[in-house]
Amino acid sequence: MRKQAATRQSDILTVLRGSDAPMTAYQILETLQSEEPDLAPPTVYRALSALTTQGRAHKLESLKAFVPCRCDHGASLPVLAVCGTCGVVEEHDGSALMPGLTDLMRPSGFQTDRTIVEVHGNCTDCAH
Repeated sequence: MRKQAATRQSDILTVLRGSDAPMTAYQILETLQSEEPDLAPPTVYRALSALTTQGRAHKLESLKAFVPCRCDHGASLPVLAVCGTCGVVEEHDGSALMPGLTDLMRPSGFQTDRTIVEVHGNCTDCAH
């Protein structure tokens, strides 16, 4: 039996929330296939696309992986801090950055569709 899109999205969000590290679409697929062997990659990608559009999950472009949204930032800019040692991802509200980014793009006339800010380094635990 096919699941409704909202149920599929909820299942994927549950998998993401249960992970300590970002997950690729294929890792999510592998996790869900234990209960749904016929699940295919396009279905997972469609659900992830919907979740990111809704702001309920974020795609880490540099890792081609996903994390659940853990911050109440509304429509503001999420800043994702990725620890290169342990893999933890911290989410911060980057709304203070938007005016500067807009000013930076204005002279060239570049029209922004979306803005993604990832910061790579070491978390507090790994930095010490």
